[in-house]
Amino acid sequence: MQLLTPHVYWAQRHGEIYLRVELSDAKNLDISLQENNILQFRAQGHGAKGDNEYEFSLEFLEPVRPEVNHKSTQRQVDIKIKKQEERWWDRLTLQEKKPLFLAPDFDRWLDESDAEMELQAKCESETMAFSSVSSAYIGLKKGYLFMYNLVQFLGFSWIFVNMTVRLFILGQDSFYDTFHTTADMMYFCQMMAALEVVNPLLGLVKTGFFPAMIQVTGRNVILFVIFGSLEDMQNKPVVFFVFYLWSTIEIFRYPFYMLACIGTEWKLLTWLRYSIWIPLYPLGVVAEAVAVIQSLPIFDETRLFSLPLPAVLGHSLSFSYTLQIYLVLMFLGLFINFRQLYKQRSRWYRLKKRKVH
Repeated sequence: MQLLTPHVYWAQRHGEIYLRVELSDAKNLDISLQENNILQFRAQGHGAKGDNEYEFSLEFLEPVRPEVNHKSTQRQVDIKIKKQEERWWDRLTLQEKKPLFLAPDFDRWLDESDAEMELQAKCESETMAFSSVSSAYIGLKKGYLFMYNLVQFLGFSWIFVNMTVRLFILGQDSFYDTFHTTADMMYFCQMMAALEVVNPLLGLVKTGFFPAMIQVTGRNVILFVIFGSLEDMQNKPVVFFVFYLWSTIEIFRYPFYMLACIGTEWKLLTWLRYSIWIPLYPLGVVAEAVAVIQSLPIFDETRLFSLPLPAVLGHSLSFSYTLQIYLVLMFLGLFINFRQLYKQRSRWYRLKKRKVH
């Protein structure tokens, strides 16, 4: 018997790969998935060149689960493999050039948008089975998220408008009393922002927990530790720039998510949401870094939050050393959050481009 390659047809969904091997009356089937993510197939049967032994191998584009489900009929061998991560693949194999024996299975073929519609229809059908409970949950979740984003939008808008009006009226003099005029509202907004760390843990939003924690923790350190505990910092112009940059970013972010809760999109707001952070976010981190640097000598002088040490080692360890370490972590956090925001922006515009086409 010759060792030949059968015709193989493939299709995919977000979570599965389907292979159809054109081999009738298959026997002595040997189908296995190797550790290097390569599917090995070998069997005897009647294929395109008669009764022979047929084999092929495929190295998948991304990892798949080790279980391989197959079913042999008189006409073909059907194979189903689950993806390790539910996502759409650009192609089946790691190699860009498609093997000659491989072709799309047009009986099962769907493009990504069709697959998303199929997945959505499946989810909707499953949701209907528990419609009373799930509808109430979805309604409560949307209502809660809408109100949260609305309250934060109103809070940061008040800060932004207040600072803008005072800047036009008082000019540079408004820099020196920013904390005393807006701190209470900023305290409120930043305490509310702690919910942005809780929401991903509860599954209420799909954003990552770690980037949210970095941003909320970083801002709270600046607000409560640097500005809130040091009176000498509260009259410095850097407070104005930190608060103004924070509020400028948030007056576009929160209404975007607020409208998304009710399925509404405003194109200009969407563009601002996914673009304005590019210059403002690094500027905000630079302003925060300036605030930390300006606070170092004050912490050294006041010994506030200093760590007591044994008499042999000295009186205490200044909190400024902790802040110097924090400065390094700030720019590491900038890199992590910048990458996360860039991925969100790329994903959003890639999805919009597919919908247009």
